[in-house]
Amino acid sequence: MNASPSPKKPLVVVVTGLSGAGRSTALRSLEDLGFFCIDNLPTVLAPEAVALCEKGGMLRVALGIDVRVRAFLGEIGRTLEKLENGGQRALEVLFLDASDEAILNRFSETRRPHALAASTKDGALAVLDGVQMERQRLAPLRARATRLFDTTSLSVHDLRRLVISHFGPASDGAGGMSIRIVSFGFKYGAPVDADLVLDVRFLKNPYFVPTLKHLPGTEPPVAEFVMAQPETTEFLGKTLDLLKYVVPKYEREGKSYLTIGVGCTGGRHRSVVVAEAIKKGLGSAATVLHRDVGKGEVALFQTRATTPSAVPGEIATHDELAAEISPIPQPVSERSIKVPR
Repeated sequence: MNASPSPKKPLVVVVTGLSGAGRSTALRSLEDLGFFCIDNLPTVLAPEAVALCEKGGMLRVALGIDVRVRAFLGEIGRTLEKLENGGQRALEVLFLDASDEAILNRFSETRRPHALAASTKDGALAVLDGVQMERQRLAPLRARATRLFDTTSLSVHDLRRLVISHFGPASDGAGGMSIRIVSFGFKYGAPVDADLVLDVRFLKNPYFVPTLKHLPGTEPPVAEFVMAQPETTEFLGKTLDLLKYVVPKYEREGKSYLTIGVGCTGGRHRSVVVAEAIKKGLGSAATVLHRDVGKGEVALFQTRATTPSAVPGEIATHDELAAEISPIPQPVSERSIKVPR
């Protein structure tokens, strides 16, 4: 019997670096990726806080540490060992760096004081002094970094993409985006949560084939009818090429799920077949939901139950349905017409 795969280790990311280098942006990006982020936590409480998070089911934790937490800098080796917990956790130390000029410009734009800046009349000199002092204090931690990001020439969006590329869904080499395909009928409205909507009403409709009209798109005869059309093959090829191009781009931006709507008129035939074909083309990363496939069947059942037919047990004919919906007017006798005097 094959052994079950071992579960992944809890992951702890220590986010640190120079003030103004993008530590807050990195923490927000990790939070968007599902990390439980704690900023400026007293260092002595960090191992205990991580352990409590694991008990609560939060297995990915990010800790924001800056130069003001001096106790952390003094005992960096011991603290990291406690966080690693003898190899029971995966530990990453992300260090954010930037040039003195870039940091000075950022502080000038935000007009915020540096955490270690001395109170002098010359604000620029105070910031530079603080940066130099910070570099000295963070040197041991920088040497322990497992990932080093130089944000000198990066915008906020560039840094976010960089963090996502290292810690996002596809960072381990496997696509982590959840793709959901929803077939629907436009007569019932498009899914409100759809990121992409595909309209397949240009394909020939099995509804007008008597032997296929009352079968759903999950039945082989309907699928064979739709897939036999050259337009279907061409449409699927172009759609899969589009998805294979955009999905990695969505993952790069930190998108963790994608909903694709595939619509036809009633949501019973063409959209169901095409949705299943797209799922097959994308592989195991996709799931499919046929939202309206049963609605036409319910309407047909109600018609059978409420409409009289010429022969008991048979479906009413078109003439019978028309008579039931719009009764034929009866001739009016001249004697029954009262003319006002």
